[in-house]
Amino acid sequence: MKKNLTALLLALTLALSLAACGGSSGGESKSADLTAFYETLASDETLPAMMLLEEEQLEAYYPGLSGVAAKQRVVALAAISSVAGELALVEVEDAGDLETVKGILQARIDYQVGDGNGPGGAFYPETMENWEKNSRIVSNGNTVMLVVCEDAGGAVERFQALFA
Repeated sequence: MKKNLTALLLALTLALSLAACGGSSGGESKSADLTAFYETLASDETLPAMMLLEEEQLEAYYPGLSGVAAKQRVVALAAISSVAGELALVEVEDAGDLETVKGILQARIDYQVGDGNGPGGAFYPETMENWEKNSRIVSNGNTVMLVVCEDAGGAVERFQALFA
């Protein structure tokens, strides 16, 4: 009798733990219209004057990014090279690619800032400093954002609000 009760309790515990780990669409992340988000930031002047990067130009600025399967991808660069401003928004198809995308975005920041031994890709000292101080990489669900602008913190708050 004691063995049957123990087996029943173990089975019940297992069933409850499996039910607690399950859930309806818990693994799905909320999606947002990334083009509309970019247009909002651009229109209210959170970002400097920007130009959208064409898909065929992607590898020049973000090596490896075009190889990541994405549901949405919006990348915009400052229209003038002496201004620190950039926005990259990527919604990946597979959550396993999030860290890969974050690494690609971080490599872009590192390149722009430079290594201290020579100029970075941003070239101008003030622009490199802005890349160093005003760049943020954040993610929510399957979406990753790199933003570089004077109000990077505000852009991050607005990005997170998309998913609330």
